[in-house]
Amino acid sequence: MSPETEALPVSGPALVAHAAGDLRIDEVPMARPAADEAVVEVRYGGICGSDLHYWLHGAAGESILKDPLVLGHEISGVVVRPAANGAGPQVGTAVAVHPATPGPGAAKYPADRPNLSPGCTYLGSAARHPHTDGAFSRYVNLPVRMLRALPEGIDLRTAALIEPASVAWHAVSRAGDVKGKSALVIGSGPIGALAVAVLKRAGAARITAVDLHPKPLEIAKAVGADQVINAADTAAIEAVEADVVIESSGNHHGLASAIRGAVRGGIVVMVGLLPTGLQPVPISLAITRELELKGSFRFNDEIDDVIAALADGSLHIEPVITHQFPLAQALHAFEVAKDSTTSGKVLLSFTSEGPLPVRGALG
Repeated sequence: MSPETEALPVSGPALVAHAAGDLRIDEVPMARPAADEAVVEVRYGGICGSDLHYWLHGAAGESILKDPLVLGHEISGVVVRPAANGAGPQVGTAVAVHPATPGPGAAKYPADRPNLSPGCTYLGSAARHPHTDGAFSRYVNLPVRMLRALPEGIDLRTAALIEPASVAWHAVSRAGDVKGKSALVIGSGPIGALAVAVLKRAGAARITAVDLHPKPLEIAKAVGADQVINAADTAAIEAVEADVVIESSGNHHGLASAIRGAVRGGIVVMVGLLPTGLQPVPISLAITRELELKGSFRFNDEIDDVIAALADGSLHIEPVITHQFPLAQALHAFEVAKDSTTSGKVLLSFTSEGPLPVRGALG
């Protein structure tokens, strides 16, 4: 029997957020793939901050759970059935995933920046209703336009970092050419650490990483930071006078440090998503120092640059991964991931499993 005609599984285990504090492994029915969809066996998935928010709060920012949601958008896997229309990667191809589906809406946006399209959907997001299920599932149907074939030499474990590394790459690109410039990264969680790695590859002359905890700073040094500073040392941060600052902490204290740590006339890229509403930050300093404050949201085609850089060995990101758990231990994995004092990127493995619970809350 050929792969194209091989029977598909009727269901598979998936990690589902039902409400705040209610995370379950459910047996989810497999839908018949559309003509332009391939069936991917997921091997690894990285736990993102948005996944944690859906679990802890039943919402990620203004995206509120109204129905159970399959989590996950940072994944790698292998095609086990190609798209019926003949497009895209064939059986056995290792792939990373671009989880966005740009879409128009009432608001205007630049045509060459589809990440800003108001109708954009993202795997594992409750931003719209019906929600867009994610890919923390043993098997998932994905449009071939989302799939990126992986070159030889990129292992699937590292490939689970390609999506967040693309977010970091986009953020660094918002600062322009950083070669020979000093850089400051505020917040050394996974996105901050990946930004350090991207800055290193891009030729930044000196990279300083900031965080409140030793473990993130240890990871930042492992991927290329020349200097690390505890976030409580505001005087040392201000003394950096960086040409480029990447703010990835996602809180107003971090943004204040970014503004104070930038050189006069410097650039501050804000990739850490602050809470909605007013934020108490020293904007007067940004004005009088003529700083350029730039937002950074998700990414576009930078995923292809990340894959190429991993393939040629110029991007070093493996130390960002600190833990790996089988899907059966998902709740423990989420507990570990929420503790930034001890973890970087936490991965779920979807194939090295024992028996899986399929009903009820994980315990």
